[in-house]
Amino acid sequence: MTSLAPVLDALDAGLDASIARLADLVRIPSISTDPAYAAECRRAAEWLVADLKTIGFAASVRDTPGHPMVVAHHDGPAGSPHVLFYGHYDVQPVDPLELWHDDPFDMKVKEVAPGHKVLTGRGTADDKGQLMTFVEACRAYKQAHGALPCRVTILFEGEEESGSPSLKPFLEANAKELKADFALVCDTGMWDRDTPAISTALRGLVGEEVIIRAADRDLHSGEFGGAAANPVRVLAKVLAAVHDDDGRITIPDFYDGVEETPSQILKQWEGLGLTAEEFLGEVGLSVPAGEKGRSVLELVWARPTAEFNGISGGYTGKGFKTVIAAEAFAKVSFRLVHKQDPAKIREAFRAFVRERIPADCTVEFQPHGGSPAIQLSYDSPFLSKAKEALSDEWPKPAVMIAMGGSIPIVGDFQNLLGMESLLVGYGLSDDRIHSPNEKYELSSFHKGQRSWARILAALSR
Repeated sequence: MTSLAPVLDALDAGLDASIARLADLVRIPSISTDPAYAAECRRAAEWLVADLKTIGFAASVRDTPGHPMVVAHHDGPAGSPHVLFYGHYDVQPVDPLELWHDDPFDMKVKEVAPGHKVLTGRGTADDKGQLMTFVEACRAYKQAHGALPCRVTILFEGEEESGSPSLKPFLEANAKELKADFALVCDTGMWDRDTPAISTALRGLVGEEVIIRAADRDLHSGEFGGAAANPVRVLAKVLAAVHDDDGRITIPDFYDGVEETPSQILKQWEGLGLTAEEFLGEVGLSVPAGEKGRSVLELVWARPTAEFNGISGGYTGKGFKTVIAAEAFAKVSFRLVHKQDPAKIREAFRAFVRERIPADCTVEFQPHGGSPAIQLSYDSPFLSKAKEALSDEWPKPAVMIAMGGSIPIVGDFQNLLGMESLLVGYGLSDDRIHSPNEKYELSSFHKGQRSWARILAALSR
């Protein structure tokens, strides 16, 4: 087993050089959603391949119908585990440009308070700075020992910020090459500046659009009001029936596959000290609207939801128009947990709606994606090793958290490659990702490198 101390020393000594490398990568405006930047996305992929080759990786740019992938491999000691590390090199657009304090593609090191420095620029936190923490850990291992402690495959994509259209086909076509013992995903964050976190669960997602139709045209509400079916009223009644007075979802069989969170995990979340007033206060609210009797963290991390994302119908312009609409629309999303089946949830919702449609109305549904939830085993051996490694590096012990959102790649790794994922990242909630003046804490960049070095050492034992 290789010694960890010289690797950490190499990371400390090479911090300035690693900052300079990140600045070079940030300087490439790899905006994936805008076709005008296609050449820049390829340039970022080529930059990463060249850098990985200097460490000894067998790295290459892999073409896709969209932006290219970066795939790299490095051998490890015989019998050591094989890990797949995933990140993305593409970034969000920078608009509105006038709100940036500096050129978004000219990274700065700024001291925002005594002893508190940040790296500014588009992609510093999402996800170039994050992925480079792992690359730098590998570089330090090679510098200190001439080898990595385990076998490593790297996959960097260039379309994460534009929906990853090429990713799933690429995984399917290259499954044998990319399959490893488990995946490492860095596109996540910490609990706070001093407390690292491992995300153990991701909620799944089902999206549905509902269209209710009645008359063959909009009707005069004086001539037809009281006699003609009103799709807006029908839709409102249907949506109002989805939740009961205690915030539970009333769709039959909706909670099939939903498990209670272990009491020790709930106690750990309680120990984080986040109140509903603090969580909701940031957006001008104070009272949780979900299931009664559950903490705010349990509601957003471990419970399923039904939310209405948009409703329309009839006249919505300025002024007033007295019509009974011919159609009414709603966009509904469900966040899923544990073993809920997206297909069954979709069908159960459709049946729930159909039962409430009057004879004079029709209903149409349009699906908008579906993915299951991801739940790691809380007693996973690589989870406990990573937790111990992170706790050795940061001022406070690592905590196991969950994520209310979804990261489709984690589900693809599980479903297509049969791999669980360890989700560890060093971003903070105030990093302003996707917004002007994005930043990444210098401590996140530096200690993130050291953390990956520790995690690789721990996983290799």
